[in-house]
Amino acid sequence: MRVLMLMVFAALLALLARPAPVHASEIVLSTQCPASFENRAGHCKLVSNYSAYSSLENGGVGGLKTGLPDIRDGFTPQEIDLGRYLFFDPVLSGNGKQSCATCHNPDKGFADGRQFSPGATGTLTARNVPGLWNVGFLKRYFWDGRANSLEQQMQGPLYSKGEMASSKEKILASLNGNASYRRLFASAYAGSTITIDQVYRSIAGFESSLVSLNSRYDLYAHGFPDALNKQEVEGLNIFRSFVARCAECHTPPLFTNQQIVVIGSPEPAGRAFDPGAGNYSAEQRLRGGFKVPSLRNVALTAPYMHSGRFGTLRETVAFYNGGRGHAVPKEETLFLHWHIHEPKLRDEELDRLVDFLKTLTDESFKPQRPIAVPSGLAVSR
Repeated sequence: MRVLMLMVFAALLALLARPAPVHASEIVLSTQCPASFENRAGHCKLVSNYSAYSSLENGGVGGLKTGLPDIRDGFTPQEIDLGRYLFFDPVLSGNGKQSCATCHNPDKGFADGRQFSPGATGTLTARNVPGLWNVGFLKRYFWDGRANSLEQQMQGPLYSKGEMASSKEKILASLNGNASYRRLFASAYAGSTITIDQVYRSIAGFESSLVSLNSRYDLYAHGFPDALNKQEVEGLNIFRSFVARCAECHTPPLFTNQQIVVIGSPEPAGRAFDPGAGNYSAEQRLRGGFKVPSLRNVALTAPYMHSGRFGTLRETVAFYNGGRGHAVPKEETLFLHWHIHEPKLRDEELDRLVDFLKTLTDESFKPQRPIAVPSGLAVSR
């Protein structure tokens, strides 16, 4: 009898712990800026310890006291929160089943843990899904760098037949035909009709709020030496060394220099060579070139490289130790980046690099996944 009562009590606790159902008509937009943003005259501005640093005066390549590039901020709290709902709402897809969060899962570093991802038709994407942390600092998007703004970037997956397979007409008809979305857009923007530019801006506002700057590395950089252990400090020193040259491209504190580089990363077996940025330029030097990704939260976003070729960080760092051009197809002539050479790091040095890369993990400001979305569709998980 006592066991039965305990079971009933546990079941009641489980029911009480569940969030109360939220109906679309009950959703209201937040008037508070996200964590690490300060409300200044109704607009959210980033506040960071890095604001006190100057790249020119204190930095140098890979320096700890290096300032960040400018971030895309200044959105209102309502714009950002509206973008959060849109990001998780499958209403933006052609079939009502995919959302931005389907591939950019906040529980997987805003990637999806797959080598390639199935779109609306089940067709696999051509490249690995990148994470989204700190995208508000970036100036170019996609692995090949072909987009120059978040608004331009998001139109790729939204309208690609192999991804969300939607259209501007479909999105506007769905949103303007939904009373909850009309109400929410009216609270974020003036006017009674939802426009596509408002959709883009809201999602850009939310994505720009995805800031990760509070890792153990950041504590160390700000003057707390005990934030990293001995092995991790060794890894940091290898990372910054002229032998490994990691910091030449993955420059702290953003851990990317945002450039297009050719490193000769291999494709999976059976996949054709990907020319990357060479698809959009007549310059031979860009053939096989890809954008240097940020390493923030890199431990959460396996597999790695544009092709998802490597399943672990250890495999990835070992690639750079394999010698200049060792994975380039024989029929290809690529202009490899100058720092791709043969560092001849020992196994234990590669292990220390991995130890350091794991200190870049910080999800302290991970946004809340909505319980419900205004369309009434199932929230993407």
